[in-house]
Amino acid sequence: MFQKQMQAQSITAEPEREKTILVVEDDAEIGAFLVQALQQETSYAVRLVTDSLQAFNAIRGFRPHLLLLDYQLPDINGIDLYDKLHALPGFEAIPCIIISARLPFREIKKRVLVGLSKPFDLLELLAKIGKLLA
Repeated sequence: MFQKQMQAQSITAEPEREKTILVVEDDAEIGAFLVQALQQETSYAVRLVTDSLQAFNAIRGFRPHLLLLDYQLPDINGIDLYDKLHALPGFEAIPCIIISARLPFREIKKRVLVGLSKPFDLLELLAKIGKLLA
C-alpha cells in the first residue's frame, strides 16, 4: 500500500526538470538554436524533431508538457499537426506555441493557441513558455 502511494506521488509531483518541450522545426539552424537556447535559459528538457512523422514516433516514448511547432513543415502544417496530436488520448490539454514567418492568425485564435512570428525575440519566447508551463 505504502509503495503504491509513493509511486502515485512521484508521478504527480514532477520537478521542473522533468517537464519536456517537444520542438518540431524543419530548419536545422532554427531547430539547433531553439534547443540550445531552451537548454541554456530554462531547466526544461528539450526534444527536437524535424517533421510530423518524427513527432508521432517521439511521443510514443513520452508525453511532452509543451509543443513548440513550426507552422510550415514539409509534410503537414503545424496547425494540422497540433490537431492530430491533440486528438490523441492524454494529449488534449498540452499547450502549444506555433512559430512561423506567416502565422495563420485565424486558425491560431480559433484553437486558442499562442503564435509567435519569425524572426522572434528569444525573451518573448521564454516568457510565453514560462507562462504556459507555470
